[in-house]
Amino acid sequence: MRPTFSPARLLWLRQLGSLIGKEFRQIAHDPSSYLVAGVLPVTFLLLFGYGITLDAGVLQLAIIDEDGSRHALQLSADFAHSPSFNVHPAADMPQAERMMRDSAVQGILVIRRDYDARLDAGRPGPLQLLADGAEPNTANFIQGYVQGVIANRQRTSLPGARMEAAPVALENRYWYNPTARSEQFLVPGSITVIMTLIGTLLTSLVFAREWERGTMEAMFATPADRLQLLLGKLIPYFCMGMFSMLLCTVAAVTLFKVPFRGSVPALLLLSSVFMCCALGQGLLISVKLRTQLPAAEAGLFSGFLPALLLSGFVFDINSMPPALQMFTRLIPARYFNTCLQTIFLAGDVWSVFLPCLLFMGLLAALLLGLVYHNLVKRLDV
Repeated sequence: MRPTFSPARLLWLRQLGSLIGKEFRQIAHDPSSYLVAGVLPVTFLLLFGYGITLDAGVLQLAIIDEDGSRHALQLSADFAHSPSFNVHPAADMPQAERMMRDSAVQGILVIRRDYDARLDAGRPGPLQLLADGAEPNTANFIQGYVQGVIANRQRTSLPGARMEAAPVALENRYWYNPTARSEQFLVPGSITVIMTLIGTLLTSLVFAREWERGTMEAMFATPADRLQLLLGKLIPYFCMGMFSMLLCTVAAVTLFKVPFRGSVPALLLLSSVFMCCALGQGLLISVKLRTQLPAAEAGLFSGFLPALLLSGFVFDINSMPPALQMFTRLIPARYFNTCLQTIFLAGDVWSVFLPCLLFMGLLAALLLGLVYHNLVKRLDV
């Protein structure tokens, strides 16, 4: 049997459709809506994708060759031909120290005088590496890259030497991101920040705009109830948010070559639940603040900054103080960031998705419930 609707239900649906149509027409005549939903996500993704990187790039290394013999010269040549280093020869340690103090180099490699003699005797050659600790992340890169060049020299260029075998052999392998490119980790996280910003900005001005234009009184005079007013504002901007999500996903896969190993239905489900959180937060701000400027500022600071700093996009949550780690559990962007990085790089891992969906669903229900509670058809509140 086909479902039947009572005349009252049909009237309710027609009224809701009129409100949704009115909101879509208002969006179509508002140039800022195109900017926020279309231009802003792609622009921000380009800025985040190309402007933020955790890769070291080309490092500046000073080399002091105290030995000057065959093996030492070959090692210096390896560093000179490495794509990870720009080599700056230094005559002595004072000159190298001045170069590091002037930020001309980020590390100093010292090849000791008896380097060749010890290698010919089958013993490890003495080397010293000094790194600029003012930038700990760069110092770690220098240490790792230098060790890689030295290990490659020992494997390929000393076939006749009886080098002492290492008791443990470590074989590195990168799962989910074999090339170890930081943009494959950062681009999905940047989508989280962008969608949070768009979701809160799109709706933080919705009711505030109606109050400033004086049209809220006219909406209160209509027979539309609170649920119709809420859905009439939520559904159009939900569609705009999902369109922005589509643009970001296509840009991530095509421009930044981020692999998409999950499924489209899972991405739609995760994005839909998260968009309800972001839109609910913006609508709550718009209901409580009746002017656009404070509402926009509140949407920016309550949505963008927590998503950027506390979602795990740039800073590891496990390295934060325990109190701050607990606070991040109230931020929907934390769960969406985890889901996006998983679905892009690993695939559909429902043991990760389901807890995140639960928390995001509870937060969305709480925020939309608060919007419904505060959306009272009275002018004296």
